[in-house]
Amino acid sequence: MTCTFAPASEPAVPLYLVASDRVGAALEALPDAARDWAGNAGFTGAAGQVVALPGADGGVAGALVGFGGAQDLARQRFVLGGARSTLPVGTYTLDTTHADADPSVEALGWLLAGYGFRRYRASDAAELAQMVAPDGVDAAELETLAASECLTRDLVNTPAADMGPPDLAAAAEELAQAFGVSCTVIEGDDLLAQNFPMIHAVGRAAAHAPRLIEFRWGSAGPQLTLVGKGVCFDTGGLNLKPGNSMALMKKDMGGAANVLGLARTIMAMNLPVRLRVLVPAVENSVSGSSFRPGDILTARNGMTVEVNNTDAEGRLVLADALALAVEEPTDLIVSMATLTGAARVALGPDLAPFYATEDGDADALHAAARKVADPVWRMPFWDPYEPMIEPGIADLDNAPAGGFAGSITAALFLRRFVGDARYMHFDIYSWQPKPAPARPKGGVGQGPRALYAALPRLLGL
Repeated sequence: MTCTFAPASEPAVPLYLVASDRVGAALEALPDAARDWAGNAGFTGAAGQVVALPGADGGVAGALVGFGGAQDLARQRFVLGGARSTLPVGTYTLDTTHADADPSVEALGWLLAGYGFRRYRASDAAELAQMVAPDGVDAAELETLAASECLTRDLVNTPAADMGPPDLAAAAEELAQAFGVSCTVIEGDDLLAQNFPMIHAVGRAAAHAPRLIEFRWGSAGPQLTLVGKGVCFDTGGLNLKPGNSMALMKKDMGGAANVLGLARTIMAMNLPVRLRVLVPAVENSVSGSSFRPGDILTARNGMTVEVNNTDAEGRLVLADALALAVEEPTDLIVSMATLTGAARVALGPDLAPFYATEDGDADALHAAARKVADPVWRMPFWDPYEPMIEPGIADLDNAPAGGFAGSITAALFLRRFVGDARYMHFDIYSWQPKPAPARPKGGVGQGPRALYAALPRLLGL
């Protein structure tokens, strides 16, 4: 994969990004031969259209990439990234004179388009066009964001046979060590001894023991605690999923993958924060020791939970981790999880739902998300639905009957474990079902770029 820009010293030719309503002006600025070539090639500025411009020596003297019109921009992002694979191989410099494009967003899309998951392929990746970092962009930051996104994608794309709880722990340890900090892992029956009963209950039936992964980075500044759901594979437990619903369950650790990607960005950019990362890593499997529908579990904070569906396990493991998070002062807690199908029904695969206990935090996140092309949408912590998660026999119900408001009731369940702490929760999909510009089919980050861009407002940095 190619997540870096070409050296500025490398010879490069211009790459013109052209909106459909500015084609005339763009062509008029070209030399006569290039203008005639583009006209004869039928260049209209349609989004993603590519026309290479020939040089006198038979090489490529430049290229035009269509940016489309207002309707195109409303429907897709990373237009330039989508064109990268169709450009002739070479090195380019970006010219956005004839498009109202954000060079940072388009350059990020270019980098993300260099991603390919090739762990299980014998063939080499095709060579791609390269680009010098555009003037005025923070090249180091964009390269960091792209590399962190590639980490997230790799983790999600790796099947559970190679990304079980031990492998996820190893990935977190490798990341922590790369930035000079140690990672602690509580494993198996030690979870019971150290009072993480729900993480243990969910993961105890699997071949690989459940774990709680933790690392800290930074010694000054506000404390940010990130909690990621690390269900490395979810059969549904005794409430077994049908085969079609189980097909993508390698991605059920997408929350952990997104948290680790965000943590990587924060550490690489050396933000002035104290970062704490918590990942409960389990497989929800079936065996004689599986937890059962009807069981009453006691969480780390003493609350009891009636298990009405063993396929609503993600909130159980997150609850113990969140209870740990609030045992010390923290300025902001963020959880990320591939938690509910209800969130997909509500917003589809491309839009990341999130919840926030404070309106100002939601506003900051929305503003940042628009700037970095990482779309999010706020969902409500709707207090009138609180009785839905109260079964009567225990303090909480992990799977309220009826099926209504499934994402909201899951978020309300998690909020019970953070008390009065300032809290944001993401119920993401972390999967691109169809190829899109700069986003091949497979694992994808949802929310980390928006969160990173919002942190200066969220934490007063």
